[in-house]
Amino acid sequence: MASIGAFFRRSLRRSGRRATEAKEEPPAAEKKPSQGTQAKAGDRSSVLYSAGQFFFEYLVVVSLKKMSDGRYEPKISYQFPKRENLLKGQKEEEERLLQAIPLFCFPDGNNWAPVTEFASETFSFVLTNVDGSRKIGYCRRLLPAGRGTRLPEVFCIISCLGCFGLFSKILDEVEKRRQISMAVIYPFMQGLRESPFPAPGKTVTIKSFIPESGTELIELTRPVDAHLEHVEFQALLQRLSPHLILHIFASAVLERRLIFLAEELSVLLQCIHAVAALLYPFTWAHTYIPVVPECLLDTVCCPTPFMVGIQRRHLERVLDQPMEEALMVDLCEGKIIQAVGDEEEILPAKLQNEVLTSLNRHNNNNNVQTSEQVNALVSEAFVQFFVRVVGHYASHIKWGKSGQGTFQERAFCKAIASKTNRKFVKKFVKTNMFSLFIEEAEKSRIPQEAYFQQKIAEYHEQKKHRRDS
Repeated sequence: MASIGAFFRRSLRRSGRRATEAKEEPPAAEKKPSQGTQAKAGDRSSVLYSAGQFFFEYLVVVSLKKMSDGRYEPKISYQFPKRENLLKGQKEEEERLLQAIPLFCFPDGNNWAPVTEFASETFSFVLTNVDGSRKIGYCRRLLPAGRGTRLPEVFCIISCLGCFGLFSKILDEVEKRRQISMAVIYPFMQGLRESPFPAPGKTVTIKSFIPESGTELIELTRPVDAHLEHVEFQALLQRLSPHLILHIFASAVLERRLIFLAEELSVLLQCIHAVAALLYPFTWAHTYIPVVPECLLDTVCCPTPFMVGIQRRHLERVLDQPMEEALMVDLCEGKIIQAVGDEEEILPAKLQNEVLTSLNRHNNNNNVQTSEQVNALVSEAFVQFFVRVVGHYASHIKWGKSGQGTFQERAFCKAIASKTNRKFVKKFVKTNMFSLFIEEAEKSRIPQEAYFQQKIAEYHEQKKHRRDS
C-alpha cells in the first residue's frame, strides 16, 4: 500500500507553457501526483482529440477477494491484453497502474458482503501522470450471473480517450456477454482493439459473434460535441443555492483547492462532474478525484490545486489534516464549511449577477424541465460568461508561415474595455486550463470546441445587430 500511496503523491500539475512561466514550481520533493476517480466525459486535453488511436489499453476485471481477517479487498482477476517484452520503465509504470486500479473500482471501502441482487452502476476515474498524460478508467460494477449470493465485480476499460457515452455503450456489450460467459468477452474486445477510434461524428462498426444469437454488428458513434455528456446539473442545483454554485465556480476558475463532502458515491460523482463541466470550454487540469479512497485521504494536504470528493464520515480526519487554504463544501447540508474568504470578489460583478439571474430564473421556473433542458440552460449561462471575457482570443493569435500560431497575451488583455473584466482575465490567463486551451488553439486555425465557437459567433452577430439598429 505504501508504494501505491507514493505513486499518488507525485506532482500532478499539467504545466502549460505560459502557466509554467508565470508560476514558481514547487521543489521536486514537494510535488504530488494526480490520480482521480472521475465521472467525466468529453475531456479536452490534446491526446483526447486524436482519431485513429486504439480504443483502449486494457480491460481489467476487479474482483473482491476474502482476506484472512474476513474482510474483502479488491484485486485484479483478469487482464486483457497481457503485455510482454516491455522495457523496464514501461513495466514499472504498468505495475503501478495495475496496483492503483482496484482502489478506484471500489473506492467506498471494503465493507462488502455477498448479495443476491445488485443494480449495475457505471462510473469513471482519471489517472494523471507527472507529465500530464491521462488515462481514464471506464467502469461497470455488476453482479455476475449465477445462483445464490455473489460478490459484485468491476469491468474497467483503461483508455487515454475521453468519451463517456461511447465507452458506456461498450460496457453495455461487455455486461451482456458477461452474463453468458467470460469467454465471449475476449473476441469482442479483440475486435474493438483492432478498430481505430473514430473522428468526431464518425462511426465504427464492430462485428461480434454471440452463441445462439449469431454475428452482431455493433455501431459505435463518437459525438461531435460531448461537453454535456453524462452531466447532471440538476444534482448540483438540488443541493446548493445558485449563490454557492457561483462561489464554487469562481474558486475552480482560479484553480484552487476544492473539497466536496457527501455520504453517497453517486452524489459526489454527479456533483463534482457537474462542477468540472461548468468550466467548458476549459478543462480542469489538476488532481480530480470524485471519490477519494480512504487510504489516500492525505491528498487534501497537497499544495497544488485539486478537486476531490470525500465521504462525509471521514470529515473529522480531513479537518485534522495540515491543509492549505481550500474551499470545503458539504453537499448534504448545502453549505460551505470552509472558504478562503474572497470568493464573492473573484468574478466581475456585472457578469456574476447575470449568471446568478439566469440560475435563479431556472430555480423559480415551475414548469417541469427535462434533464437535457436543465443542462442546456445552466451550461448556456456559464458559456456566455466565458464568451464575454475571453471570446476574442482567436483575434490575438498570430499565425506564422509554418502554420503555427502564437498567442499575443498582452494585446489580448489590453483589448478588454471593462476594467473589472480585464482584472479577472489577467489572473485567468495564468491558469493551466487557459494555457492548455490556448496551446490547442495555436496548433490549428480550425477551432476544436465547435459549440463554443458557435456561441462566440452568435454573440458577435448580436452585438453587430444592436449597433446597426
